[in-house]
Amino acid sequence: MPFLFIWSVLLATPLTLSSGAIGLANYMTYFFPALTGLQTKLIAVAVTLLATVLLYRRVTSVAKISLVLWLGMILTVILIVITGLLHFDPQLAFDFPQGAFAPNKFLLGLGAGMLLSIYDYLGYYTSAYMGDELREPGKTLPRSITLSIILVALIDLSMNIGIIGYVPWREAAHSANVGSLFMTRAWGPWGGAIITVLIIWTCFASVYTGLLGASRIPYNAAKDGVFFKKFAHLHPKMKFPNYSLVVIGLIMVICCFFDLTTVINALMAVQIVVQFMMQIIALSVLRRKHPHLNRPYKEWLYPIPSIIAFLGWGFVFFSSGASAISLAVTWTIIGILVFWGRTWYVNHVKPAMTTGGQDVDN
Repeated sequence: MPFLFIWSVLLATPLTLSSGAIGLANYMTYFFPALTGLQTKLIAVAVTLLATVLLYRRVTSVAKISLVLWLGMILTVILIVITGLLHFDPQLAFDFPQGAFAPNKFLLGLGAGMLLSIYDYLGYYTSAYMGDELREPGKTLPRSITLSIILVALIDLSMNIGIIGYVPWREAAHSANVGSLFMTRAWGPWGGAIITVLIIWTCFASVYTGLLGASRIPYNAAKDGVFFKKFAHLHPKMKFPNYSLVVIGLIMVICCFFDLTTVINALMAVQIVVQFMMQIIALSVLRRKHPHLNRPYKEWLYPIPSIIAFLGWGFVFFSSGASAISLAVTWTIIGILVFWGRTWYVNHVKPAMTTGGQDVDN
């Protein structure tokens, strides 16, 4: 399971981060409407490479850049929320399509909505990847995650309700840059231009900070001996996991050539099948096998939250579509085969290839 978790990260994390780069490129069409599909994909690739280059440094300087990007994101949210409140029309916001609450349509809509909403939440756990670099992680991590979920819930609800309370949802659904459309209608071309720049800023912030945390996952796993040893390499001077950073950045480049809907559905399915659902099982196994293990925090009302979460993740997984489910299952099977191959190599081939005390395992 530790190996499969990291294996899923190698695909799911680049998918997650490339979606931010693709979103950024889509918003560039506001300024350059003539951009072709290939050109927007190349912009997404350029964004990925820029984020990788900026992260190729010590974590102390990275923190300063992250703060600047975070401030731009907060300003974006504030402008959209305030504009939504000033122009809010409840008749537009709660204009449901005919038959929306019929059981079949409601469940389909709920699944699609949950898929996108959970995508909006992705990143709330990024601080967990930085555990070795945090002070008092037992207190910092749960506080960070809890606050992130609460604040994102308020932000996500306020922004989405505010936008469709001014721009009819039928029109918003067909817009590639709905934030720009919303602010242009409210404040004119200048308002649209300003918010587009800020949304591009926010998209880059998500790519940058996400890649920062993601690069630490294979590194820590390799350091603990549950993933390929090469990922445990640190930059000799700046002491950050440069090999892991570059590999995830390169996979992101490949993901940038797919459309946004495909990327979102695929990443949700891949993450759910191994990371989210299996983590719930792993938690129960850990509690049963190591009941006296020191824990800085506990799950309230255990196991009820775990059961609810497992069923919820299963519902979202089946809502991601056949192609995304097939990708998730296939990637997991490949990961199992790679794990078996690696185990066989370590136990049988590696001892024979180790010469002069040098370990040739990669």
